[in-house]
Amino acid sequence: MPSIVGPIKINSVGGGVVNFGDTFYLSPKSASKTASGSGANNNGDFLNTNTGFNITNSVDPDAVDQIVGGNA
Repeated sequence: MPSIVGPIKINSVGGGVVNFGDTFYLSPKSASKTASGSGANNNGDFLNTNTGFNITNSVDPDAVDQIVGGNA
């Protein structure tokens, strides 16, 4: 079924897929995981973060977090 798309503005796409309309299969697919300490992913102007003592546990006992293979 066709779709009607109005005016759009895309400032940036970093490694992703932009879709307009009907699709059967989108590619590429990806999954990632990041372990970072407290206050590590903060960004902005005039940022002040007081974290004190920090321990980041990056141990992951399960084998698979997100399956990306067969979701067409």
